[in-house]
Amino acid sequence: MFTASSGSSSSRPYLGGRNAQYDGLINRKKTKYFHFLQIIGFFLKHLDGSFIMVNCCGLVSEKNVPVPLKSISVQLQVRDHVASVSSSLQYANEEDRPLEAVFIFPLPGDAAVSHFSARIGEQEIVAEVQDKQSARDQYHDAVSSGQQAFLLEESDQSSDVFRLNVGCLSPGQTAIVTIIYIIELSVQADNALRFCLPAVLNPRYTPAASAEPPVPGVSSASVIPYILSLSVDVRSSDRISRLESSCPLDPLQFLNAQHTHATVNLSTGHRFDKDVELLLYYENTHQPTAVVEAGAAAAQTGSLMGDPALMISLYPEFPADVMSSLASQSEFIFVVDRSESMSYKMHHGKDAQKRIESAKDTLLLLLKSLPMGCYFNIYGFGSRFECFFPQSVVYSEVTMEAALRRVKCMNADMGGTEILWPLKHIYSQPCYPDHPRQLFVFTDGEVWNTKKVLDLVKSHVDSHRCFSFGIGEGASTALVTGMAREGSGHAQFITGTDRMQPKVMQSLRFALQPAVDNISVDWTVPEGVTVDMLSPPINALFQGQRALIYAQIKGQSSGETEGAVTVKYKLKDQPVTNQLQFTLKPVEDTGLTIHRLAARSVIRSLELQERAGGADMENIRSRIVELSVQAGVSSVHTAFIGVNKDSRQTVKGPLLQRRVPTRSMMIGGPMPRWGTAPLITLGAAGCFTMPVQQQSAVCAPSAKRRMVFQSTDSSVMDAFASASHQAEPELQKDPVLQLVSLQKAVGCWELNAALADVFGKTEDEVTNQKPAQVDGSVWATVLALIWLYVYKLDQQVEWQFVAVKAASWIRSQKPDGLSQCVCEGNLLLGSQVTEDTLGI
Repeated sequence: MFTASSGSSSSRPYLGGRNAQYDGLINRKKTKYFHFLQIIGFFLKHLDGSFIMVNCCGLVSEKNVPVPLKSISVQLQVRDHVASVSSSLQYANEEDRPLEAVFIFPLPGDAAVSHFSARIGEQEIVAEVQDKQSARDQYHDAVSSGQQAFLLEESDQSSDVFRLNVGCLSPGQTAIVTIIYIIELSVQADNALRFCLPAVLNPRYTPAASAEPPVPGVSSASVIPYILSLSVDVRSSDRISRLESSCPLDPLQFLNAQHTHATVNLSTGHRFDKDVELLLYYENTHQPTAVVEAGAAAAQTGSLMGDPALMISLYPEFPADVMSSLASQSEFIFVVDRSESMSYKMHHGKDAQKRIESAKDTLLLLLKSLPMGCYFNIYGFGSRFECFFPQSVVYSEVTMEAALRRVKCMNADMGGTEILWPLKHIYSQPCYPDHPRQLFVFTDGEVWNTKKVLDLVKSHVDSHRCFSFGIGEGASTALVTGMAREGSGHAQFITGTDRMQPKVMQSLRFALQPAVDNISVDWTVPEGVTVDMLSPPINALFQGQRALIYAQIKGQSSGETEGAVTVKYKLKDQPVTNQLQFTLKPVEDTGLTIHRLAARSVIRSLELQERAGGADMENIRSRIVELSVQAGVSSVHTAFIGVNKDSRQTVKGPLLQRRVPTRSMMIGGPMPRWGTAPLITLGAAGCFTMPVQQQSAVCAPSAKRRMVFQSTDSSVMDAFASASHQAEPELQKDPVLQLVSLQKAVGCWELNAALADVFGKTEDEVTNQKPAQVDGSVWATVLALIWLYVYKLDQQVEWQFVAVKAASWIRSQKPDGLSQCVCEGNLLLGSQVTEDTLGI
């Protein structure tokens, strides 16, 4: 991890990529859809309604000359918790004929695209937002008549995938396309604000039976023939502590004595072959803030863009004594992506672990860390899905060991990525009373129906909480962050050389901690002024979760210039009140950032209502288009269209359209076919498997009845036992994982040779040092705790719950001679720790 001393942040315009997949044939009178990939996008070659694939890699012409993207320049402006990103992309037509290119590229799922323009020579074309179908018609008419045109639109299936059409570039002509978008920076478990500029867009798996067009993807960026320039400007009401990046940065430059304004650049010559991740740290992260922004001068008073807008940032820090009390009455369901892409390595470095292997190690830690008294289950999914148990089972030594044997057998062998069906199956299962259900979803984020998945998660947020983990570069931000947002959980991304285990265990701590509920927001403003909430209500707020509240200020006050917002909530049934003062004097020079983010929030809520269906669909759609056009931000029903109507000459001759695939087309491969398989089968490995085509039957009440088994059903345990010869646990290479793998569900360790080997001792050495009055398991458990605290303290986030269980078990035994036990353990392991340090 590279650090820009004391601060630094990053941006992310993305246009990095390389693969692409065609999403439909082009009809002259209808909408032309090519799905090429942006940075290494595909070119299509049209021949009598069919397309011929040219077996080349990268973005090249028929003569293997790189075209047409030449460079990417990004400027990132961070203001407290939000950022504005400006990306300039230079394209050149090096063909000897006119060119039309279409690129698919990623943007953050919650981005508000607010500007799109193109410069051809001295001519600048600024696009405007229009109804999507009107924009498409205008684009096709312009291209058909030989005019230069540009079209930018959001994918219907996922809000983090955009399509850019560059039409009618003359031979030798260069175009510079500029895209500006605004985003909320996500908060990480260590309080950092994260910004990521993806270098790749992974292909989104589309089932063969689906009527939806496939979303193309991109593969390794190592062949990209250009470099990325990135500059970052950070302004904050809080002091900037530091900025870290996955890529080399120039030294951070502070521009004032208060350290609230700083700039930094990506080091010169950076090759855009991996995601650029920036982590920004402030000194007082939990300090609430309020910013009032003046409306647009040209906008009508009373409209969303005409009146002042307010953004409140709430990131509460809860009392340590409350957060230290961990709940055991929960149900945990771990949902693991087992599509073929999970066989890819975590990063490009030496000895990089495969994604599926890292997920298996993480499951080991999770299963060992669960509290006694909870329920759990594990799902694997791809083109089909399977669950370890027909319904969640009580956590015990028997069920934990059965699950671990199955985890050892897991492979990335389940085809494509279809997460909707296992989620539907989970949500169809009745919850256990007084055991809130918590989902941990692991995926490399390559699904095609993101919006349907998010709608499903949101519809069950009252009974299910969702933690999501994006694995590897190119994971869909819309999917990973969206599931956590709609499921009132927390999202984590594991990229580069990040280890999965510490991030997942941080989320487990959040899952075990109490949540804030009964949240209310009240406004105190002068007479003549009112405040209208634009954000949806906050139902729950957890440790490590930030909320940004958008509101609109209407009316005017004759005298007073101050207002206040009071946020009330309950934490473990204790009432808490926080009040924040703000000025009614708006900030003028903001570029309408807050207004546009507020408009985006309202638009997303309306889109969710529209997808839910109802009688008012047409009015909702009209309102979305109205807000999108008024605010100048993207939506699913609008697009940015720019046409060079002032060009003195039109392009003559037919346009070249190409498709140049990269080495791999769809990561998931073809969708497996099934015959008349039974609804649910208990496989040889003891897991319940279901083809996704039969999911609809699963949700029927009769199907549910067929799936219910008692958690103690011996046939289930026998099935796992019969598979154990295929899945005998192997000793972990990582010493911590090796030690954890030996722990019992109740929290203790047994005194044996495998444990002694972790300490670098023989079994006789460990046994002979044991105090006579101390039980072997107590001695072994004390030694394990000492070893963790002395030699693996830097990995405490990973083993914290393992240690909590161990200490709790020791206390429950009330052993004699515990002080002597710790003393002898220190002698054996060459350490000096106290009983208080060990928590015993």
